[in-house]
Amino acid sequence: MRYLANVTTLEYDVEKCTGCGRCVEVCPHGVFVMEEKRARITDRDRCMECGACSLNCEYGAISVDSGVGCAAAIITGMLTGGEPVCGCDGGGSSSSCC
Repeated sequence: MRYLANVTTLEYDVEKCTGCGRCVEVCPHGVFVMEEKRARITDRDRCMECGACSLNCEYGAISVDSGVGCAAAIITGMLTGGEPVCGCDGGGSSSSCC
């Protein structure tokens, strides 16, 4: 599943990655894969900003503002019966992801 394009707050610092693979294990959407003993992002738009990767990265290689952006937009859209909007254009929810 892909979420709204180019709005995720996911940041990854390959220099801090030790290759433990924990992010690959905990990500529910397969955003990370291991390549040459380091994690690599496969598709940023698959990130739902749950924060599992960031919480489980002991080396600070990953950061994400969990609970904002796409996941919040999709949940709000489902609850209100409307289209998912992230609020970045000023017309959506009060959260900001961009």
